[in-house]
Amino acid sequence: MFQIFNFFGGILGYLLWFLYHIFRNYGVAIIFFTLITRALMFPFNLKSQKSMAAQSRLSGKQAELQKIYGNDRQKYNEELAKLYQKEGVNPGGGCLMMFLPFPIMFGIYYSVIFPLTNTVHIAAERITQATDFVSRLPGMVNSAAGGYVEMQIVQNFAQLKPYLTMFTPEDAEKIEFFQRGFHFLGLDLLATPNVSPFLSMMWLIPVLALLSYWAQSFIMNKLNPVQNGNNQGCMKVMQYGMPLLSAYWAFIMPGAVGFYWTVSAIVGIGQSVLQAKMFSPQKLAAQADGSRYATLLLQDEKITPLPVEMQKQIADRIEAKNEARKNREAGQKQSAKKTAAKKSGGKNKGSASDYMGAGK
Repeated sequence: MFQIFNFFGGILGYLLWFLYHIFRNYGVAIIFFTLITRALMFPFNLKSQKSMAAQSRLSGKQAELQKIYGNDRQKYNEELAKLYQKEGVNPGGGCLMMFLPFPIMFGIYYSVIFPLTNTVHIAAERITQATDFVSRLPGMVNSAAGGYVEMQIVQNFAQLKPYLTMFTPEDAEKIEFFQRGFHFLGLDLLATPNVSPFLSMMWLIPVLALLSYWAQSFIMNKLNPVQNGNNQGCMKVMQYGMPLLSAYWAFIMPGAVGFYWTVSAIVGIGQSVLQAKMFSPQKLAAQADGSRYATLLLQDEKITPLPVEMQKQIADRIEAKNEARKNREAGQKQSAKKTAAKKSGGKNKGSASDYMGAGK
């Protein structure tokens, strides 16, 4: 799994390195990097929203099928599949489109936390030698950084350079060039908030991560009240749990990671508002209905009408069948009347005889 995410991180790292060359500032590069990658994932998000809107549109018909075939699960699944096919809805499309962006998202994360591997693109064997060497130096690299040794090498490269002889002069030049652009609005994006002095203001990054993620969850909940109403428990976890978890991670990880999450959440808010305005479930459902109606019209136009003579023959046959049915129904009514009359006449005769006998 690590190799897959690292592969995407290496690809996206070229984009991040390109943007850094343009702006010469890692914070600005991350902002544009987030905008571009969000734009790349937008079609997947839109496809997922269309699929969920289509399934929501069919929820009423699905409920009717449940009432009819509630006890026959197999028949219900068959009829549901027919309904999806008739309406042109792929029930698994939304889930598939929701999972597709994850490799990209983790790739972005790996391009940030492994800058030497995925952004500067130094040879893997030289990076391995450097990280092994630095990890054995007591006090040289902050132990709280955990697995972020590459970011620590970039941060402390001025002190570590004499010992990192495994890097070529070209490698050292790239790292020094990369190191100069990590100060953004007075914040050192290579520093870790939990071990930074209060006056460094690095604590702002986890606070911003908390607020931005909470705002994103809150706005998404407001924009999709119907969908979220069916998953209130999950939405509460997302609305309160994820912001707290994001703030904690931003507190113990290098500032560049928390900064990326904050920028990503803010961009996500704008994207959610835009999607809700331009591609609301109601609009998507109306578009789907219109597209379906247009498809049916085109199918009707492709049908070749029967010749006039054949249409007349069919009409005559239908008329003859209707006439025969009417005659048959009329005969049945006449027969029923005769039977009723016979029964009535027999009863009258019996009554007259009785009366005559009584007279005698």
